Amino acid sequence: MHRSIRSLRIPFAILALLFLASCGDTLVEQGAVGMAAGGAAAMVLERDAVTGMAIGAAANIAYCRQYPSRC
Repeated sequence: MHRSIRSLRIPFAILALLFLASCGDTLVEQGAVGMAAGGAAAMVLERDAVTGMAIGAAANIAYCRQYPSRC
């Protein structure tokens, strides 16, 4: 099973970059986009996906609240 996760590193990296390029208009969208980016990045780095999703959601919401003109 470990080999199958490693074979998915490139697709997860591409997915993480695509989600990092978007922000979301509402709080729910911002959380979902951040969650997807954080989860994909955690999979690429072979870390805990749930923790990555939580950090990604919080970071994206915080960024969009701090810099609304950039989202």
